[in-house]
Amino acid sequence: GKRYDLIMTVNGYHPNSAYRRALNHRGIFVQAGASKAHIPKAMLQALLLGPLMSLTSKQKFRFFLARVKQEDLFYLSRLLESGALKPVIDRCYPLSETAEAIRYLEQWHSQGKIIIRVANA
Repeated sequence: GKRYDLIMTVNGYHPNSAYRRALNHRGIFVQAGASKAHIPKAMLQALLLGPLMSLTSKQKFRFFLARVKQEDLFYLSRLLESGALKPVIDRCYPLSETAEAIRYLEQWHSQGKIIIRVANA
């Protein structure tokens, strides 16, 4: 039931209509790539449906490919360190349970990143 001003996704497996329902009236949706299994569908939505949806409402649907620069990575690291940017972590697994983590990831139900802990910190 929450509404968001901005949604950015990199997975590509939810339809644009699902994001539209989660956006505020003037919200912005950004598709920044997709998993290999979902590239055709994500590209269709991003390049054809997104612009059409942007024309028919005040919500905006965009797609982009990033050109990663070192200074951008430093900036992101400062945001993470300061707490201004918080990644969504679904589950953490110890290294000994990597196979289970991969099985979970392959089900496409994760709601964030899956972490494999190599050593206790």
